Amino acid sequence: MKSIAIIGASGYTGAQITSLIQADPNLSVQGLYVSENSLDKGKALAELYPVYSHIKLPLEPLSDDAKQTIAAEADAVVLATDHGVSLHLAAWFYDKGLSVFDLSGAYRFADAAQYPKWYGFEHVYPEVLSQAIYGLAEWNFDAIAKTKMIAVPGCYPTASLTALKPLSDLLGDGLPVINAVSGVTGAGRKAQLHTSFCEVSLTPYGVLGHRHQPEIATQLGKEVIFTPHLGNFKRGILATITVQLKADVTEADIAQAYSVYNESALVNVYQNQFPKVDDVVNTPNCLLGWKFDPQTGYLVVASAIDNLMKGAASQAHQCIKIHFNY
Repeated sequence: MKSIAIIGASGYTGAQITSLIQADPNLSVQGLYVSENSLDKGKALAELYPVYSHIKLPLEPLSDDAKQTIAAEADAVVLATDHGVSLHLAAWFYDKGLSVFDLSGAYRFADAAQYPKWYGFEHVYPEVLSQAIYGLAEWNFDAIAKTKMIAVPGCYPTASLTALKPLSDLLGDGLPVINAVSGVTGAGRKAQLHTSFCEVSLTPYGVLGHRHQPEIATQLGKEVIFTPHLGNFKRGILATITVQLKADVTEADIAQAYSVYNESALVNVYQNQFPKVDDVVNTPNCLLGWKFDPQTGYLVVASAIDNLMKGAASQAHQCIKIHFNY
C-alpha cells in the first residue's frame, strides 16, 4: 500500500482527491495539510465538507517539521496548491525522493521561458522541470510510470486535448476553435465577487490571453483559438470544438482516429450524439461526441468532463495508479 500526503487539502480539488485516495484499497492518506496561516488548520475535512463526513483526518499546518514527516513517511505527495507554492514544494519533495503529483501549472511547460509570461515567475528548478511529464493519462502512460514528477494537466486542456489529439494527423491548415464553458468551482474555493454564484452569468473571459491556450497548443503541436466561459453551474466543463480537416479526410478516417479510445475505461466516443455536463458530473469520465460535414470538411466535436474530477482530482488519481503500476 502506498501512502500519499495531500497538500492544499481544504480546497475543492484537494478535498476531492482525498476522498478518492481514501476509498482506494491500494492507497492510504499519510496526512492532510494546509498552509501555516490557513484559517482551516486544525479542523477536520468533514467540518468544511459534510459530504466527506467519513474522513476524520485533521487539516495540519505545513510546518518545516511536517514536511520532514511527510518525506519520512509518504511515498508520494499531491499538491493542490497555488502555482507559485507548488513551484517550490514540488522541487523540495522531488529532491527527497517522493513521487510528486502537481495539480498546479508550475511544471506543465517544458520550456522555462513560458513561466514569466503565463504564470508571473521565473522557473528556478531546471533539473526538476526536465524530469516533469505532462500527466494526460490516456496519452502519456509509459512516461507517467517512469518519472517521479508528474504535472497533472489543466481542466480545459484535458477536455480539449482528449478531443483533439486523435485528430492530429487529420487537421487542416486552419486553427482549431475551442469554445469551452466551466462551472464556478473551477475558480477555486476562495471568495471572489466575480465568481460569486449570484454574480455569475454566462460570459467569456481571458479572451485571446488565457494561460491554458499555450498549454493546449504545446501538447497538440498546433496553435489553437481558445475561449473559456464561466457558467452559472457548480461543476463540469463542456468544450465545443470546430476544426477544418484535410481535403481527403473521410468520416471513416475520423472514426478510425477515435478508435484509439476503444479500450479506454474512461473515455467514450459517440458519432452524431453530443454529451451534456450532467452526463459526467461526479464521474472520472470524458464523453466525446462528433459530427462531420464532408461538403465543407469541418468537424465539430464536443467534450464533456467534470472539472474537479477528470479535469483535476480523478486524473491525478489515474496518474497515481499508473505510476505505482496497479
